[in-house]
Amino acid sequence: MSFAQILPSYPERSFNSFSDSSFAKYMQASEGVIDPEEYKVGPGDNIFISISGIEERNFNLLINHEGFLYIPRVGSVDLRNKSLAETKVLIKSQLEKNFKNVDIYIALGEVRKIKVSLIGNVVNQSSFVLTSNSRLQDIIKNSAGLNSSSDIRNIKIISKNGTTGNYDLLSFFRKGDLKQNPYLKDGDIVLVNPVNKVIAIMGHILYPAAYEFKEGETLNDLIDLAGGFTYKARKDSIELIRFAEDGITQYSKYYSYDFIQHNSIELKYSDLIVVRELTTYYDEQWVTIDGEVKYPGIYRITKDETTLTEIIAEAGGFLKDASLVDATLYRNIADTTYDPEFERIKLIPRVDMTDDEYDYLKAKSRQRVGRVVVDFNALFAKNRLSEDVILTRFDKISVPEKKNYITIIGQVVSPGNLIFNEKLTVQDYIQLAGGFSWRAIKGDVRVIKSNTGEWVEEDDVEVLEPGDTIWVLEDPPPPEFWDVFLTSLTVVAQLAAIVAASVAVVVATR
Repeated sequence: MSFAQILPSYPERSFNSFSDSSFAKYMQASEGVIDPEEYKVGPGDNIFISISGIEERNFNLLINHEGFLYIPRVGSVDLRNKSLAETKVLIKSQLEKNFKNVDIYIALGEVRKIKVSLIGNVVNQSSFVLTSNSRLQDIIKNSAGLNSSSDIRNIKIISKNGTTGNYDLLSFFRKGDLKQNPYLKDGDIVLVNPVNKVIAIMGHILYPAAYEFKEGETLNDLIDLAGGFTYKARKDSIELIRFAEDGITQYSKYYSYDFIQHNSIELKYSDLIVVRELTTYYDEQWVTIDGEVKYPGIYRITKDETTLTEIIAEAGGFLKDASLVDATLYRNIADTTYDPEFERIKLIPRVDMTDDEYDYLKAKSRQRVGRVVVDFNALFAKNRLSEDVILTRFDKISVPEKKNYITIIGQVVSPGNLIFNEKLTVQDYIQLAGGFSWRAIKGDVRVIKSNTGEWVEEDDVEVLEPGDTIWVLEDPPPPEFWDVFLTSLTVVAQLAAIVAASVAVVVATR
């Protein structure tokens, strides 16, 4: 996919917005505390003044529509295009000319209302009445919303006097840069354009994504905006993939992060930055053991060295009730190759499958992904070291408790678990379970082997083992009387129709 087709993909682009923009007249600013150095006072702002001396005088005064504040017995103060901090200094200076040996307190009382327009590539272009301490974020978040193609890194604010400012709202979201989330002023027009150019940063960075291109942005700026590196990032060889001047040929440049920090590498439209992984850095090497061992838990291994017998010994060995027959080793980093043949057969109804397809489906369904074939009984009980294996990180060793019982299910009088006795046969267990029930198929008994899940016909069972399941199949019930009656009635009706038609034909030919 070309860069011309890519849209920015970082999570901050999802805004919680109100669907009805009429809510705007009730909107409140996102912050209560005002920055006196940044906030510009204007017509309608209420200025509270307290003068404390022999007696206390308090004033609540409004800045008039011409930008002046009139103070009784003092005169007017020109507050046009002044910040709140500058306003306090001017008022205090004027008061000190008329009052001696007094304490003066000046504060912004109630803020004024302003009208601001939101236009461009937004869901609903509209005007909003806001409080004067509202910022760019407020009108964006409380509007009807942005489009998926809206550019929030190059937002323009056009003032009544014709000046234009460019703002990167993402820098505020990511870094808390208030300069990129300015106070709005009465008459401001907020213009959101569609995304035109993008750049991308991928790999081991906290926020890998495609971003809107911003003129003058450096590689270090983008890394900072994307949250910096993950702990496994390779910082000595950061790749910058760039198009040549012909717009066709691509080439790569490699920089260390130290060089990037001390040199201004200005980005260009369609640049792709790749931060690769230090594959051996913080390469965790541990396995998990659970079940019937003395000390279950997580154990560190040495890559390509630690064996199964060594780790079992470190875990204190098996407990007396451990079932070596049922113990398993699962490799979490396993081959999960997509099997198109298995996926195809799963979609075929059983009646349409060949015998080979059905056998393949059963075999694949029984397959336990990640299981390593290890005969724990031969390895630990018979000391057959050929069964030993070298462990891999994140392997899981599971040692269940012995199943000293046979499970019997299906059409017997009392299905359930029966204590295992190596001298008993399948039929013996059926008799212990009360014998066959009246709907049992006595000639179709199967055994499900505990360690493989394989279904075995009774006659093919060489030996029963603890954990095996005996399954007595059910004889399908005969059709209900009412179903037989309706079927018969349908057949009789069809025969009657055929006879009537035949008589009609004979009569017609006479």
